[in-house]
Amino acid sequence: MSADVLPQLRTVQARVEAGAGFEPAGVFPRFEEPLFATLRAAGYHRLALQLPAGLARNGADLAAELAKKSGARVDLAARSCFGACDVPEAGEVPGAEAAVVLGHAPIPNIRLPLPTYFVEMRERAGDTAALSRTVVQAQLPRSLGLVASIQHLDLVEPLRSALAEVGYTVRVATGDHRLAYAAQALGCNYSPVEALAGEVEGFLFLGTGAFHPRGLALAVDRPVWPLDPLRNEIEPPVDRASLLRERWLRVASARDAERWGVLVSSFAGQFRGAMAESLRRRAEARGRSATLLAFGRLDPADLQGRAFDAYVNTACPRIATDDAALYDRPILTPPEFLMAIGEEPLEPYRFDTFR
Repeated sequence: MSADVLPQLRTVQARVEAGAGFEPAGVFPRFEEPLFATLRAAGYHRLALQLPAGLARNGADLAAELAKKSGARVDLAARSCFGACDVPEAGEVPGAEAAVVLGHAPIPNIRLPLPTYFVEMRERAGDTAALSRTVVQAQLPRSLGLVASIQHLDLVEPLRSALAEVGYTVRVATGDHRLAYAAQALGCNYSPVEALAGEVEGFLFLGTGAFHPRGLALAVDRPVWPLDPLRNEIEPPVDRASLLRERWLRVASARDAERWGVLVSSFAGQFRGAMAESLRRRAEARGRSATLLAFGRLDPADLQGRAFDAYVNTACPRIATDDAALYDRPILTPPEFLMAIGEEPLEPYRFDTFR
């Protein structure tokens, strides 16, 4: 459902009342006193701290600060967190009573293995007046959809207003039950942009790095312009045609595959066991063999030396779309697998939106 103004952000409590089954312990914008006070009040003796890869270097210092201000022992989870879909498992940090996860927002439709406190690391910086001038100078279309990484969501409404003042119609949308906020970009789910694709001429991504712009370009057949709010720089639109050629080549390389490995993750936020079983049956109905392979986080070395011709991945869709070169056999998303076995056409390309 789209909106001309940013809808009021839905709270986690509202999600619970709606019966989504999501049970977070808390959500905080920054690594500051409100988090520490909440942890002290809960009376935890031992916590697990999980960081995104970009903060790994600061892990020991952050753990020490959290321990000092919460009064609990803090152990670091060695495995970096790529998203709220792969938070620490209950036995991953033995003895931990709760987890603190930095850099990500909760995913409302999954149950978590431990009480988990999400610290979204919201970024205060960003001159929206200057950003709007940059958009004007780049001569972007006047009808745009706006989406942002979790760190920059606080800039969405001010930037929308600034662009409206200079003649732009900027739309944002509320995503499905996997997203905690309107206008939020999540690497496995771009339902806010999918909802707006027929209503705008292109999309503006507010954030840093290439990860989300690539995913957005695969999810919608509209130009995607990355706008870095920290450097106030806009990049050319993502080359969607090149991305699609790359994916179609992967599909073509697996058309003759007879032995398929069906990858299924045990992570609460990535588990699609029913889909994995369905794909296995569909492969066999087409005269192919298929075997399920279970894992937590997948390492390319885990698949080396196995007697499979190709793989279909039911875990994080970005394993196939971003890391394919790391594997010695074709690895496809479920929609691409259906293309490869002849059940779906190549066009229009369908992104593996994780529900």
